[in-house]
Amino acid sequence: MTMDWPTSTRVPNMAHFLTRNAQQMSDEIAIVFEGGTWSWRAFDARVSALAHAMVRDFGIVKGDRVLVQSANNNQMMEIMMAVFRIGAVWTPANFRQSPDEVAFQCSKSGARLMIAEAGFGDHIAACREMIDGVITIGESPAGQSYEALIDTYMGQHVPNAEVSRDDPAWLFFTSGSTGRPKAVVLTQGQLTFTTLNHLNDLMPGTGRGDASLVVAPISHGAGMHQMTQIAAGAKSVILPRGRFDPAVAWELIETWRVSNMFTVPTIVKMLVEHPDVHLRDHASLRYVVYAGAPMYREDQKRALKTLGNVLVQYYGLGEVTGAITVLRPDDHHEADEADARPGTCGVERTGIEITIQNDAGDILGPEQTGEICVVGPAVFAGYFNDPEANRKAFLKGWFRTGDLGHLDAQRYLYITGRASDMYISGGSNVYPREVEEVLLTFPGVDEVAIIGVPDETWGEVGLCTCVAQPGFRLTDADLNGHLEGRVSRYKIPQYYVFLDEMPKTAYGKVTKKLIRDELQARSLLPGAAHGKG
Repeated sequence: MTMDWPTSTRVPNMAHFLTRNAQQMSDEIAIVFEGGTWSWRAFDARVSALAHAMVRDFGIVKGDRVLVQSANNNQMMEIMMAVFRIGAVWTPANFRQSPDEVAFQCSKSGARLMIAEAGFGDHIAACREMIDGVITIGESPAGQSYEALIDTYMGQHVPNAEVSRDDPAWLFFTSGSTGRPKAVVLTQGQLTFTTLNHLNDLMPGTGRGDASLVVAPISHGAGMHQMTQIAAGAKSVILPRGRFDPAVAWELIETWRVSNMFTVPTIVKMLVEHPDVHLRDHASLRYVVYAGAPMYREDQKRALKTLGNVLVQYYGLGEVTGAITVLRPDDHHEADEADARPGTCGVERTGIEITIQNDAGDILGPEQTGEICVVGPAVFAGYFNDPEANRKAFLKGWFRTGDLGHLDAQRYLYITGRASDMYISGGSNVYPREVEEVLLTFPGVDEVAIIGVPDETWGEVGLCTCVAQPGFRLTDADLNGHLEGRVSRYKIPQYYVFLDEMPKTAYGKVTKKLIRDELQARSLLPGAAHGKG
């Protein structure tokens, strides 16, 4: 059958949500941060001023990558929208990463412009030779002042660039099994779909009367969450700089009548166990969305008892914009009745299909364990300039997540393991090989292997087994000192075990299973009682 179909793939620019809000809700509050508030009109005007500066002063054009190094603040949300507005590609780094790690991302992305908080001078210096210009949030001789540029170009209207469904919008950096970060290409159309999916599946009914507490880094999952708030017309209440303080969080929840937040189980546990949970009014909370790691069942029960039926869990990866499964409030049960399904991460998100497959790509039946594979509009366009990674990631059109699990008869998903050696610490993925390779550069280190072990605070932390070269004596302090500044702090192992030789297979291969078995046999495995597999 021959049809004359239209060929346009034009979609609204993600910044159009902001444009619309500025026109419809101009004086209503859009952002709250450290005592300041910005209306939708002011938010939009600052975005246009920054967009104008990027084009006029730095020559940024559609498709250019803009690297961002900053903790959460109002500027992070402005940068995101300004980059989208001109059709460029938002390329945020994890602000906890080392200068060398951010320099790799700068090189990998081919970024032309870097926007960074002034306090990240070492990160700026590590990237300076690779980029055309720097904008600093705060005064610094390393670049042009962010606020000065806003003041200079305030009042300049910048229309949203015309974009297509498959135009790149966000390079989301996520480590691969090789330990080197890969750049996930997220597109304008994909982000639009995931925004609507978040509103439908995670926070139904969210609108202009709502407020969202920004807890997690906007550079990663919270970036998608805050795009959703912008689309809904809800205000974003950003936690102040510095270490997470549950007392401050509860104060903001009460003051701004916060109705939703996105975070990790560790933070939920801290909030629930803090005394202010009983002193502050949190009746406005409807959705406490958590992801990034499983939540211990006892912690889940306590949260339900304390907060009510507000928990929403999802499972997702950067490659699927976080949108694989959802465990809705009505699937969270305080009692252990038959339908509580302990251990599940929920059912397929709207528009997403999950299969469990073997290595050949054959689809397995209910309760059969294999690799979790996904199709749907939330799946990324591919890894940036990485054809080998793309070849490995897709089979028969399915994205292969690298996680192992099974579906039950009602299609609830259970994650039972990881195809890689990755573990999750405080909601952040840690890929041991990256850290192992750094440790192997320390004089006297012969062999190392890192595994994840249970931890009541962070979910999992690293345990490093190490074999020294003859004549060398190694200590925890030596190895931690070597890692400081070379990898992010959350990747540094919490435990070290020094062995005379590494357990190996008959073929001389070191496997994490053998190491775990050896440590278990010697009673050297912290948290073994928790049953980490």
